[in-house]
Parts: sequence; structure tokens; C-alpha cells
Amino acid sequence: MTARPGGIDTEELPLYLAQRDRQRSGGPAIVSFGGGHGLYAALRAFRLLTESLTAVVTVADDGGSSGRLREELGGLPPGDLRMALAALCDDGEWGRTWRDVIQHRFQSAGPLDEHSVGNLLISALWQLLGDHVEGLDWMARLLRTHGRVLPMSSVPLVIEADVELRSGGPTSVIRGQSLLAATSGRVDQVRLDPVDPPARQETVEAVGRAQVLNLGPGSWYTSVMPHLLVPELERAIVESHALKCLTLNLPGAQAETADLTLVDHLESLHAHAPRLRFDHVLVDSTAAADEPGLEQTALRLFGARLWSRPVAARRPRAHDSLKLAACYRDMLIDAGITVDEQW
Repeated sequence: MTARPGGIDTEELPLYLAQRDRQRSGGPAIVSFGGGHGLYAALRAFRLLTESLTAVVTVADDGGSSGRLREELGGLPPGDLRMALAALCDDGEWGRTWRDVIQHRFQSAGPLDEHSVGNLLISALWQLLGDHVEGLDWMARLLRTHGRVLPMSSVPLVIEADVELRSGGPTSVIRGQSLLAATSGRVDQVRLDPVDPPARQETVEAVGRAQVLNLGPGSWYTSVMPHLLVPELERAIVESHALKCLTLNLPGAQAETADLTLVDHLESLHAHAPRLRFDHVLVDSTAAADEPGLEQTALRLFGARLWSRPVAARRPRAHDSLKLAACYRDMLIDAGITVDEQW
């Protein structure tokens, strides 16, 4: 038996992953892309339909606990990855307890203030193992997650954008996810630094095996768009024969996309990824009713059918995961894909 410093057995994890994959073979292979609360809602929905679920997560966060750990330790920011792991915890006592633990933030007058327990655990595994995916797989084992969490790239990224001030004036360049997410200007062009970042091979392989690919919901320029700016990942998505779905945000966003209509969202995505096509664009029915040109735009830009259903939660600007699950279920069944319903 081989162990690394810290006593972690390097042979046991692959055996566990193989056993897990054999046990969790029900339902279609689904990959969902995003970050933060939007991806959390999508994953909580998809985990009701399949045991073969992969979350692909942005790695450009530079704010809060993630930003501090990224600056101090190097490596990927762990926060959005932690959120995805939390979404995949089951609803039993073990899952609920560990979900609460990794989501807990310390409150203190010292350097631990506002650090997430999960961020620290993930960072510790990365230092011990020297590999981001292996560390995330060990976290998934601890949490007994229903699915796998993978980073979209193997290196930490910086998001940069050309932003036009809404009050007029010259276009400025905003650099950094936290600043871009809070901008009051109108975002024009989004870029990544480095401009040609490597994708994780495990992520590309998951896309290649997928029967269903879903992009969104989430912060448009900082959680959704970045996946299409990693060339190898964008190519894998475009060339995939899987059923492809774009889940649109709910209206009423603050900052970043505050003045954008849903048609504007589609046009901005198409401008950054003109080769991309979707089978369905999923939108809340109330939001769709307020934009009569949305259906035509989805068809014109992406060749997509507009799938309009009530998916909003009672909380403002939040998706209801159960409603999303029902919508995804109907969408997959309509496409002839068998789901593993766990209602």
C-alpha cells in the first residue's frame, strides 16, 4: 500500500472511484457547467435524475476566502468547487452534516475570519496530494457526493473585460472576477488570462462521454461565459453530440448584467462563442412572457427550441431546484433519454 506524506493512501482512491461508478450507473451521463449559486441550483436538480453527474466549475474567483487562499497558497480558488460539492451531498444525516460543515464560515477577530471550512479542507488536500482533481475526489469521498466535481482548467485564471460606463464615457478595462461581478458598467468583451489556458483532461473526457450538457444558470460573464473561453473545452462542447441545454438566468440581476434583457444575454454569449449550438434554451415562463423576441433569438443564434416553464423560487432571482428537476426531466424524456427519477 502506498501513502503520501500525511498518510493518504494513493491506491485506495482509484479503487473507491471505480466502485462508486459501478454503483452509480443509473441515469444519463450529465455534465453541468457554471459556478456559485447558479450551478448549485442546477446540480441539486440534476442529482434527482441521474447518478452519473459531473459539475465543471469556473476557477477565476479572486474575492473573499477563495481569493485570500489563492493569493497565499497559489493554486485554484476553492470556493465555487466547494459549493458544487455541497450541492451533491445527499439528504441523509451524513450528507446534511458535512454540507453544513464545509459551508461553515469562521467568525473571529483574527485571520480565520470569513474563511470557509470547506475551502481550508480542499486547500489542505491540494497541498498534501499535489493534484487538484485528486484532492476534489477525496473530498467527494468524504462527503459521499452524488457525482463528481472538476475544474474547467488546470491553472487559476483571471477574468478581464472591456466595460462601457453606463453614464457614457470611454471604455475601461476591468480585471478580476470580484470587480467585474460588481461593475455598474456594460460589459462588452470578456477575456481570460492566460488567453489559452489548458483544460483538465478529466474535464474534456467527461464532456466527451456526456449524453447531456447544460450551461448555466449563473453570473453571466464570470460563471457561465468563462467555460467557452478555454479553447480545448469550448471545442469539446461544440463538437459533442450530447443534448445541449442553456439555462437562462432569472430577470432582476444586480451589477454585471443589471440592464441586460434575456435577448441581450443570448447575443452576448453568441458573440463570444459563435460556433456553439443548443438543442434547448430553458427559461422561466414569466420571464419569457416579458420578452416576445426571445424564442426567435434562441432559434436564430443557436438553432435552439425555447423551453419555457415556471422554475423561479419564492426568493428573488433564485431558481427552485425541484421545479428545475421537473423541467429537465421533461426535456430529457422528450429527447428520448431515460432518467433515473429519485423523487
